[in-house]
Amino acid sequence: MLRHPEPGCSTAGLLARAIGLALADAGVAPGEVDGLGVASFSLRPDRAIDLGWRLGLKLNWCMQDEMGGASAINLLRQAWLALEAGQARTIVLAAGDHFAGADFQGLVSDYNRSAREYLSPLGCVGPNPLFAMLTQRQMMRTGLRREDYGALCVAQRQWAAGNPNAAYRQPLSLRQYLCAPLVAPPLGRLDCVPVVSGACALVLSARPAGVHVTLRASGARYNGDQQEGDGLVTGIAEFAPAMWAEAGIGPEDMDVVGVYDDYPAMALAQLCDLGFTDAGDLPGFVARRLANRSLPVNTAGGQLSAGQAGTAGGMHGLAEVARQLLGRAGERQIPGARRGVATGYGMVQLRYGMCANAAVLEREGA
Repeated sequence: MLRHPEPGCSTAGLLARAIGLALADAGVAPGEVDGLGVASFSLRPDRAIDLGWRLGLKLNWCMQDEMGGASAINLLRQAWLALEAGQARTIVLAAGDHFAGADFQGLVSDYNRSAREYLSPLGCVGPNPLFAMLTQRQMMRTGLRREDYGALCVAQRQWAAGNPNAAYRQPLSLRQYLCAPLVAPPLGRLDCVPVVSGACALVLSARPAGVHVTLRASGARYNGDQQEGDGLVTGIAEFAPAMWAEAGIGPEDMDVVGVYDDYPAMALAQLCDLGFTDAGDLPGFVARRLANRSLPVNTAGGQLSAGQAGTAGGMHGLAEVARQLLGRAGERQIPGARRGVATGYGMVQLRYGMCANAAVLEREGA
């Protein structure tokens, strides 16, 4: 993740680099790749097929996704079906964006028709004001305080110290969190993801050899409540019971967790929806499981410390869970990690995200 990218940086270049590193790490030659899935806001005017052509890939399967924080798991679910159906043998999934100058401001002000016609004209540019109101609602309902959100941010910064690619790795104290300038009360600067440029990639194989990660179950819900709910419950709550039943395991069996943390409130909401706790015990859960890192959540620092590179933000958590299960997380490695869950969330409409999905992963092999 690059907070200040060098001149000449481009989305296509970042994606190509991530794909090259992922293939080298997997021991796969570019000529073996016959499937490509890409998530990006800023690759345009090019699309996934253009990137594949530039990389010299001859493909049987190709997919483009622009569902923001839900893109990575959406791509994973579709790619897994393609592998099972024999439509491809080796698929690379990549997500990334590069933002220069006013690029990000332009993206959020013209994000979709609702933003362009209803929110931006009111001065509500970007998601901060919307999620400030949602955070206020969560605080009133659950008894959470800013100190509790701060405990989550501090814990994730501790994890980020072991991630050489994180935008912010320096230690963070609760006092520093509480003293950070307010952006949209009660959200402070450290409650909001830093915008970075970057890309992330995964390699999927129909016939993996040796130690590998398999998809045990997944679920998704899009437009689950048509923006008529309060936003504190995501679509994950609707499909989580069936997903755990399909996996044959539950939240208590997870060794590592990756939740989409565009804001602390949403990270906690997803943990509730997955079944790690309930809303009535959120303050206690933060103190018992998150502040002391006894439950490994967002072990690469999450977006709040590692940064949000557009659509790569959704791939970030999924890739970190896979990395942990493969035993390749370096100094932040969770000993003996074999099972994990990752979530995706995003695509803000009038009030909150429209998309939510999740995947349960397990390590197989020696």
